Amino acid sequence: MKFISFGDIHDYAENVQKIDGISDADFVVITGDLTNLGGMRKAKNIIDFISRYNPTIYAQFGNMDIEEVNNYFNEIGINLHGKGIIVEDMGIFGVGGSNFTPFNTPSEYSEEQLEEFIYKGYESIKNLPIKILVSHTPPYNTALDIVGDGIHVGSTAVRKFIEKYQPQLCLTGHIHEAVGKDKIGSTIIVNSGMLSNGGYTEIVKKGGSLEVALKKV
Repeated sequence: MKFISFGDIHDYAENVQKIDGISDADFVVITGDLTNLGGMRKAKNIIDFISRYNPTIYAQFGNMDIEEVNNYFNEIGINLHGKGIIVEDMGIFGVGGSNFTPFNTPSEYSEEQLEEFIYKGYESIKNLPIKILVSHTPPYNTALDIVGDGIHVGSTAVRKFIEKYQPQLCLTGHIHEAVGKDKIGSTIIVNSGMLSNGGYTEIVKKGGSLEVALKKV
């Protein structure tokens, strides 16, 4: 089984068509920020465009998407935020939006709220052998949450959850300049960066293990 993950689309999804093997993937995971301050209409345009290349999509909103996007994903049955989906023996669960930023973006939450969303999704998949957390905001104090001036701005709630429950994988984004891979314990964490810069992640499931490759178009 293979799936593709990316995020931070910000209204520009053209690079989807350049992703190697996108149409052959079993499904696509979008980590958040489909739009720049956009709602349902803009999000629908992005989903419709990606569906041309792969129709099986799971997604969540980011801090730059308004609440209307979250509602739209609920309506069409693809939402990961505060939810879990089961694919074979994998449980994929998500937390969208972000912790508080200096920019007053539309979908920001306290760490307590983020923790609540994470656990709500986790409850529905916690008995699955393979667990994948999709968090728009990276965990705090990693290589993936460092902004330009060297400050760590990730979520403490996400980090605490990973430290305690050690999901096999955490797919994240939000911090465009912090592209890369890191680990917390045995959990692999990957930030694909902005799709407009060509970043995406390919995940191949082989038995009970995941092979995770950060790629660029």
